[in-house]
Amino acid sequence: MLYFIPTPIGNLEDISQRSLRLLSSLPMLFCEDTRVTKQLLKLLSERYNLEICAKKFISLHSHNEEKVLENLDKSLFEQDCAYVSDAGMPGISDPGTKLIQYAQKNKIPYEVLPGSNAALLAYVSSGFENSKFLFWGFLPSKEKALIQALKTILSHPYPTIVYEAPHRIKKSIELLASLEPEREVFLIKEATKKHEKHFKGSALHVKEQLSQSNLKGEWVIVVKQTKKSYQQNMLDIDDILPLSLPPKEKAKLLSKLTNESTKEWYLRLQKEN
Repeated sequence: MLYFIPTPIGNLEDISQRSLRLLSSLPMLFCEDTRVTKQLLKLLSERYNLEICAKKFISLHSHNEEKVLENLDKSLFEQDCAYVSDAGMPGISDPGTKLIQYAQKNKIPYEVLPGSNAALLAYVSSGFENSKFLFWGFLPSKEKALIQALKTILSHPYPTIVYEAPHRIKKSIELLASLEPEREVFLIKEATKKHEKHFKGSALHVKEQLSQSNLKGEWVIVVKQTKKSYQQNMLDIDDILPLSLPPKEKAKLLSKLTNESTKEWYLRLQKEN
């Protein structure tokens, strides 16, 4: 069995009993970062008096996933093993999805364990009352793409959850406040850790709060939904594909519709023709 084990996003006590049992007993672990996993196992073994069984650690992260999986010996999965992300749920703004696809393709039995997730924690903490919400992941780093992303988020009919890095949080909130200063937002810094802190109010108010705050740590932003009436765009991929347009123009339209890159769509259209 291949297990996908979520790890604490800050507080070690958030690890589940089942995760502890598996982490202490499995002989091999795939890791987002082997150094981080080994340190985590050391801390867990000291706190919970565990004897760690793992002897083999395989690095599997966003920059090497495809290469590692191409050269992977399937016999490795004849024994129980697991994938461990650095913090949080594998596959949610963390590697892991490609290994799940590999398991599906090769009929390898797998199981995903429930566990810590910063996005859900932040959404519940926000107090925004809506049974529907959207998860965006990390915001773009380049300003032009960031502004476009924020404009899209501000137009959503549901609350939107995003991740942001400490060195970019100030810029992102400043841009958000410049686009729509009165939009209500909720921010959580260092969730589950000793210095966890919440910020809630208009984008403009939160911007002022951040100017006087320590910005170090991991951030999650929840942007409340727009109050404007929303009309769903009924245009979809099947509407675009039959159009008599040059491949580059068609690729641009499909890119905007799906958030996939123009280059990926252009290459796909070339293959289909």
